[in-house]
Amino acid sequence: MGTMEAYRYQDEKSDKFWRIEYEGAALAVNYGKTGTTGRYQVKEFGDEGECEKEAKKLAASKVKKGYLPYPEFDPLKQLYFDDEELGPHPLTSHPNFRRGFDDELYYSCIDEEAPFGSDEGSDTLYWVAEGLRNVKALDFAAFPKKAVEEYCGMSYIPPGDISRDAVERLLKEDEMALTQSDMTTYAVAFAQIKITGRLDAGLKEAAIGSMRRIAAVADIMGWGPPSEIGERMVADLERFPAD
Repeated sequence: MGTMEAYRYQDEKSDKFWRIEYEGAALAVNYGKTGTTGRYQVKEFGDEGECEKEAKKLAASKVKKGYLPYPEFDPLKQLYFDDEELGPHPLTSHPNFRRGFDDELYYSCIDEEAPFGSDEGSDTLYWVAEGLRNVKALDFAAFPKKAVEEYCGMSYIPPGDISRDAVERLLKEDEMALTQSDMTTYAVAFAQIKITGRLDAGLKEAAIGSMRRIAAVADIMGWGPPSEIGERMVADLERFPAD
């Protein structure tokens, strides 16, 4: 993590928190009613010095308004939601996600193989975030099926046999549903870690299975050598501890 400071303001009418974290040339502020997730905003600057100067200025303005240091604030127990204008960003990702998935690909909005770079991945991150904003808890192991069937109107094909015969059969039956199912499944896993810092054990197994099936599809379709990005994602996810 970068430099993080948390403050709290309490009076007879309100109880709210304000937190700032900065690293490199970017800062994020997180604020709202104490006990809630609050909102996130990210600002990027030309260099580290300019960023640090602005961060200290913002913190000083809060202190001037009566905010006090809030040492009890635990960033590991917070949910992390992206700034809608910027999309995925390290400072709006759980510290556990930043430690376990430190490659830039995990924040890409354009790389089709990245967790959130495709339309399927981007949509999935949004669905998971909205679900957590509304109910604070989700059945993550069941969420890929819910997303594919309720939000996409397709049949969910759970990860399973990745033998050539089995995958070829699924491709003939419904290639679009197969692709949607696999991309959604692993995107849900990465989204859970990114937002909550945790990973459901059943979802972990399903996500790894979905990425391996995607690799099998690529081999069958003759798309070239094994994807380095795909192999990196599987390896990183395998190392991440599940609940």
